[in-house]
Amino acid sequence: MQRLLVGLAAVLLSGACAPPVEDPIRIAVLMFSHETCTFCPGEDTEVSHWEQLSAPLTGESLLGADRYVGGFTTRAREFGDVELVPLTSPISVFGGSSRPWNSEAAFNHFLDTQIEELEAAMPVDAVYLSLHGAMAVRNVPRPEAEIARRVREVVGPAVPIAGTFDLHGNEDEEFLRWANFAFVTKRFPHYDDYIQGERAARALRLTVRGEYDPTTATRKPGVITPTVFQWTGAGAPASIMERARRWEAREDDVYVSVFFGYPWSDVPDVGATVHVMTNGDRQLADHVADDMSDYIWRVREEFASGTYPLPGDAARLVAEALAAGASPVAVGDYSDRPGDATHILKAFEAAGLTNVLYATITSPMTLDALEAAGASAGDAFDMEIGGFTPSGGAPHRIQGEVAYFDEGLGYDRIAAITWGDGNMVLLVPTYEQIMFPETIRFGPVDPDDFDVIVVKSRAHFRRGFDETGYAKTILVVEAPEPFVGTTFLDALPYENVDLSRLYPYGTPEGR
Repeated sequence: MQRLLVGLAAVLLSGACAPPVEDPIRIAVLMFSHETCTFCPGEDTEVSHWEQLSAPLTGESLLGADRYVGGFTTRAREFGDVELVPLTSPISVFGGSSRPWNSEAAFNHFLDTQIEELEAAMPVDAVYLSLHGAMAVRNVPRPEAEIARRVREVVGPAVPIAGTFDLHGNEDEEFLRWANFAFVTKRFPHYDDYIQGERAARALRLTVRGEYDPTTATRKPGVITPTVFQWTGAGAPASIMERARRWEAREDDVYVSVFFGYPWSDVPDVGATVHVMTNGDRQLADHVADDMSDYIWRVREEFASGTYPLPGDAARLVAEALAAGASPVAVGDYSDRPGDATHILKAFEAAGLTNVLYATITSPMTLDALEAAGASAGDAFDMEIGGFTPSGGAPHRIQGEVAYFDEGLGYDRIAAITWGDGNMVLLVPTYEQIMFPETIRFGPVDPDDFDVIVVKSRAHFRRGFDETGYAKTILVVEAPEPFVGTTFLDALPYENVDLSRLYPYGTPEGR
């Protein structure tokens, strides 16, 4: 108030007609994002795994960390009256979404640091949380809600909090109990993460300036789906997100966020979720939330079902596409969370398919052996690759040549092995999802040289291979058994989820 009076006095003394000077809006920014596969094999995710690829980010490096934060930062700074306060944040996990549970110690390690920095930065006018929605932490049932709760304890009840999320999040009403906004991507692959960051910046600023009164509603439709069914390019997923956009277009100041859910996390809030935010209109928030939830229930059969060819059938379909001149063919090995599965490679070899690039197969033991042997390009190769987890099938022996052995794809070492009639496989130390042809264009590797490209992906690979027109044929392939990542969710050993309360495995309460 004192600064505002000083500003008014200055205007009067100068005889100008400029508006009064207002304090800048201070917004704290933190990131803590992970898509956790609790059923994936391996040790719990610890601090060392979070810091293996990169130290936590601070300052300007955090403000440009990803597209969510980038969109938020760009829009906030364009307003001209916002000061950003970045809090030290972990940026990535070695193994990404193939890593199992985060330990409670690791979760608290990073969150405690962020809370301490937030306390030191007080007062702030708002807080922005760049999250995922599918983080899973031992003994912390709802990690994103816990982050919001801890932040709320520091800033008090009047400071608005907004989060941005991946649509593969598992949330319920708990997050919006502590936060005011949840902005979720509406496209899979995720083209609109930058836009959601921008929306968060705008909503927080309006709320701080007293122009928006966030009033929220949450619904759980009672539907669980495998992520491979969630591509928003067609069918029920497309119609669900289009319905959300139409509500936002028809009603002023309404935000409709839909989580499709992430079934590979054994957490109590798994499954689809609807979050609605309005400007002080409780009745409208409830009405829109009810409509969206009921619509998801009406399209539940299409949303939660589908079939894909097994590797042997896929080999036949690829051969037919090649014979028809519909190449290159991009193949998504959607079920392979650890990344080591050799099912498709074996089936394609058995069918005599040639000129195939397998990008990638997780095979850290092979990389260790190559390093121990001092391998280099041009060396003969005769080793087994992949197949070291239950869902990986079995290791597969390849006899060929080392085309590349050096750093790549963000790792200290990867390998490219050639064999047979124009085939190549990229070996990596952990799960790697290739989304763009450009990512695998390095050294002797050029995706343009191959008729078939096999990647470990469900829908993300459509960004670079399908929706750009790069590949003439797109094929998604099923696993030979109900392993982690397949459509057979009832084969997963859930301990915190009762599938009998979720469609298509049962009837949810109230339906």
